[in-house]
Amino acid sequence: MAKLQAQPLALSSSQKNWVLVGVGLGVFMSTLDVGIINVALPTLVEAFDTTFPITQWAVLSYQLVSSGLVLGATRLGDMWGKKSLYQGGLVLFTFSSLLCSLAPGIEWLIGFRALQGLGAVFISGLGLAIITEVFLSSERSRAVGIIGSVVSLGIAFGPSAGGLLLSWSGWHSIFSINVPLGIIASFLVARVVPPSVRIEGKQKFDPFGAILALLTLGSFGLGMTLGQSQGFSSINALILLAIAALSLTIFLVVETTIEQPLLELHLFRNLQLSMSLLSGWLAFTVIGGSLLIVPFFLEGVKQYSTVKVGLLLAVSPVLSGFIAPLAGTLADRFGTQLISSIGLGLMIGGCLGISTFDAQITELGYVCRYFIYGIGLGLFQSPNNSAVMGAVSRERLGIASGLLSLSRTSGNTVGVSLFGAVFGSLIATMAGGADVSVAPAQAIVVGFQGTFRFAALILCVAAVASVLRLRKR
Repeated sequence: MAKLQAQPLALSSSQKNWVLVGVGLGVFMSTLDVGIINVALPTLVEAFDTTFPITQWAVLSYQLVSSGLVLGATRLGDMWGKKSLYQGGLVLFTFSSLLCSLAPGIEWLIGFRALQGLGAVFISGLGLAIITEVFLSSERSRAVGIIGSVVSLGIAFGPSAGGLLLSWSGWHSIFSINVPLGIIASFLVARVVPPSVRIEGKQKFDPFGAILALLTLGSFGLGMTLGQSQGFSSINALILLAIAALSLTIFLVVETTIEQPLLELHLFRNLQLSMSLLSGWLAFTVIGGSLLIVPFFLEGVKQYSTVKVGLLLAVSPVLSGFIAPLAGTLADRFGTQLISSIGLGLMIGGCLGISTFDAQITELGYVCRYFIYGIGLGLFQSPNNSAVMGAVSRERLGIASGLLSLSRTSGNTVGVSLFGAVFGSLIATMAGGADVSVAPAQAIVVGFQGTFRFAALILCVAAVASVLRLRKR
């Protein structure tokens, strides 16, 4: 059956640019918040006179809600209209940010962060869908690239902005900073974003599928998190992962039997969609895992200060953020598959270059190797996202955007656990069973090098998926 391509709404170039500004500001606000909260965890432990494991729930509650509800939220976007739900997400995110800044205790903060995650579901899940509705297919990759730049820059500036705000005015400001940004973004979206397309005919929401999706994704995320801290042989981690596997099985059975499912599984018969999602998921596995282990090398081997480590970690997202709009323009001219495949090739080369790091590596050597990796990431990400959004009909843009968001969050979750296990086992083998916190520098170097060779291998699999998509096209 032929696939109907997403058709744009009729807007002038100026109107389209204002839509980019409004949606981009909301996306920037939600991504900036992730890095800010991570930097503030030690401060929150002291401010609320609590423990670090309890304070981590301020991060976990946000992540579990924002990842667990993404499919349900984006399905509602296709049914009810993306603009109204995106704007509602902005308002909820802004209001809950204010509540977080006023939280009288850690339990209140955890609850308000969960509410904030609910708002973030609609921002991250529907932003790309709105952009795809507005821009022509010949302009889509450039627009998606600009949104990709916003995401990268938000991630890059989050830690440094959090550090500055903490030093200037305390932990309350890392949440209250979202209030003026959210008000401006809400005003712009209300004024410049046109009403979204809705699925024609009588539509029914799949509440059972939504509950199963929440149970699957929530159990998986929490199980992987506890596995990292308690070990994957712990009873808590095993039970949660077993629940995730069982609920996923039931979810797939249910979705194939009902008339209007939450997730139409036949969409994955489209090779462009399925291979693009697989490539993106594997790439985010590498991105999430590498961010975990690089600080161990920079601090444990090079003895760099936390300030210098933060600056060096920002090299890759800043580079990818600047290159993403150019990647989108190239993809509009030469095709998304070709440009994203070239990006994966550069990422593989960058990982192999990074795998040569040793105790003698200089800051210039670090930047040169990460320059290749960051350029590759920028060339890959926005064309790949554009390929996903262009692979579905206009009536399914919301769910496609949700699948992209889900591939990013689940890839990061798996990457942290997988790379942590590989890194730790290599160090333990080299250092006679020693943990990374007490291992000698040479053992950390060996673990670091081996883990990035493993990363290059994962990206090779992603490149194969990208080539398969190119051959099919």
